[in-house]
Amino acid sequence: MNIQIIRKEEQADGQFNGGAVLEKRPVFYQQANTFPYSNLFYWAHAWSEKGSTIGLHPHQGFEILSFVLTGAIEHYDTKNKTWLKLKAGDVQIIRSGNGISHAEKILPGSSLFQIWFDPDLEKAISKPATYNDYFSDTFPVVKENGFTTKIFKGENAPVQMDTEGVRIKLMDIEKGHHSMALSSKSVYSFFVVNGEVAIDSNDMKKEDFAKIENAEKITINTGGNTSLFIIESPAKPSYTTYVERNN
Repeated sequence: MNIQIIRKEEQADGQFNGGAVLEKRPVFYQQANTFPYSNLFYWAHAWSEKGSTIGLHPHQGFEILSFVLTGAIEHYDTKNKTWLKLKAGDVQIIRSGNGISHAEKILPGSSLFQIWFDPDLEKAISKPATYNDYFSDTFPVVKENGFTTKIFKGENAPVQMDTEGVRIKLMDIEKGHHSMALSSKSVYSFFVVNGEVAIDSNDMKKEDFAKIENAEKITINTGGNTSLFIIESPAKPSYTTYVERNN
């Protein structure tokens, strides 16, 4: 098993509009310790105290998911041509295909994840762009063995992606000692949304990040209620990724 911990302070910094929007990027192609892997290309945790608008900008090829953590965002694109609002717990996907332009407002006191996936760009750029919003109450929630799991992608969850082998969930974990089964054919990305946790004796605090490979089981210890955002990706996608082609 291999576990890489990327502390909050070790993640790449980002900002927009003179610092009106701030970011920490646990997966980012311009910093060695945060370099992309599997078909996961980019992950930003963004927030704004006073609110700000990121103006119209283009995307192509990648599948871009936004998960609203707190507050609300509004978004506009050149396909729907209207501003739409998403609140905490809601999710948006841009399958950017052969090209789309997009703008977003982060409302005061709001935060989100924006995560980019590589769906095989050589094929994706030949498809028309599509866009979906999914609301919080549409996601299945499963409670068992001290875990309350909200499933965004995988099983009976509604999010539809072209990127292969991806599962996404938010787990609320009760205080105590727990065991979690994994697949050695997958790579796992863990982000501590709230609380503190020890994963196989690796202590993690709020907003720390972990990449876990070659594991079939991990132990999780919490001193209180903890929330983990988890993405499972294939250890080796069936296609050559953008990162592999360009490095």
